[in-house]
Amino acid sequence: MTAFTGGATPVTPIATGPHGGAGYGLSHEARNLHWLLTDVVEEVPGVRSVAVVSSDGLLLLSSDPEGRRIGGSRPEGPRHSTADLATIVAGLGSLTTGAAALMDGGTVKQTMVAMEEGSLFVMTISDGSLLGVHTAPDCDMSVVAYHMALFVGRAGHVLTPELRRELRQSVEAVR
Repeated sequence: MTAFTGGATPVTPIATGPHGGAGYGLSHEARNLHWLLTDVVEEVPGVRSVAVVSSDGLLLLSSDPEGRRIGGSRPEGPRHSTADLATIVAGLGSLTTGAAALMDGGTVKQTMVAMEEGSLFVMTISDGSLLGVHTAPDCDMSVVAYHMALFVGRAGHVLTPELRRELRQSVEAVR
């Protein structure tokens, strides 16, 4: 597997056809979302892992749905898998939504957690789904936020209930 700048892994194809075609059997919209997520991983130095989580907390799309190690070296990301990242993103999304409701703050648009060894960014997608990005400590936060906003802007209108179901089924097929 090829490692990208900052140790991120490419988005793993959910399904591979008999002739090796990535995304075999997936709709055009699902393949597009995979491409958009791959763009975030490849274009943003310092991105460790990325997960898209449904409003009910289910992993829909990730930079590495199987949580594999990167080149046999120390694994990256929380507990080293995007399934764990998805759990954290869903919990943080729920916590901040509750806090915003208690404070009459309206809709939560973005949450950022700065840690000694990295950062976690969570951005709301228009349908209530969440985009979570875990980064290295030296990552440029403005570049991460910019690419996340691009993903959310492009993905928000296509993430229909049907597409969420398709993505969820493709994640389950990998496990």
